[in-house]
Amino acid sequence: MAWDVHGKTILLTGATSGIGLEAAVALARRGARLVLVGRDPERTEAAVADVKARGGAADVSHLLCDFSSQAEIRRLAAAVLAHHDRLDVLVNNAGAVNKDRRLTVDGIERTFAVNHLGYFLLTNLLLDLLKKSAPSRIVNTASVGHRRGRIDFDDLQMEKGYSVIDSYSRSKLANVYFTRELARRLEGTGVTANCIGPGPIATRIWSKAPWFTRPFFFAASVFMTSAEEGGSLLVHLAAEIEADKTGGYYEHKKLTWPSRLAQDDAIAKRLWDESAKLTKLA
Repeated sequence: MAWDVHGKTILLTGATSGIGLEAAVALARRGARLVLVGRDPERTEAAVADVKARGGAADVSHLLCDFSSQAEIRRLAAAVLAHHDRLDVLVNNAGAVNKDRRLTVDGIERTFAVNHLGYFLLTNLLLDLLKKSAPSRIVNTASVGHRRGRIDFDDLQMEKGYSVIDSYSRSKLANVYFTRELARRLEGTGVTANCIGPGPIATRIWSKAPWFTRPFFFAASVFMTSAEEGGSLLVHLAAEIEADKTGGYYEHKKLTWPSRLAQDDAIAKRLWDESAKLTKLA
């Protein structure tokens, strides 16, 4: 049964292109109040204009954030808390792929920092507002790529060997763990947490992959779904699934089992504790 998002406030990160932009358009058509988050000022303003034009909505605003910086994430959260008295849906969708091992300004491997710790830190900073606004929802963009991911707690920074595919898969596995542990911690609050595992989507995220992997992605593009279809997966969790569904992993709009490794709740709890240290929330 659809959850009416008309008039509800939705914060959507990674909203300037791909599935985030298409989800914003679809949610605007349903009458949601949207706050789009992007990194580049011009692209973010262009996304707002696009959502207003295609979504037929006037209540669309934006905020800026580079998710590789924890200071910027804290500023983003502070801006949300200062200007919004409620938050009905938080969609964590910002993501990055890095062909080489790079460190953020906080000294953390960049893919892990943006794709996992960005979700973790922003969500925790906004939890009180989400609880105040309950019933409310948290939606995280994971990936089917989590199925080949592994978490090495002795080498979270991938200092012993870096691979663009391994770093991405690891970060997406972390998204699934985060969702499961978050849902457990939020039991009884009226706030739910679920994640999607979109299949291959025709977006820009792999544009910076190494040159030798590009023939693979070009060939795979024949089987990729559109950004619009991928955006509909976010909309499904934000506005369509039942209010009591939480802790789930969804593919093709269906609740399904993540990888066997992703179901290890002891690892999920340990990852939460390590993430709290890395974001100074411990």
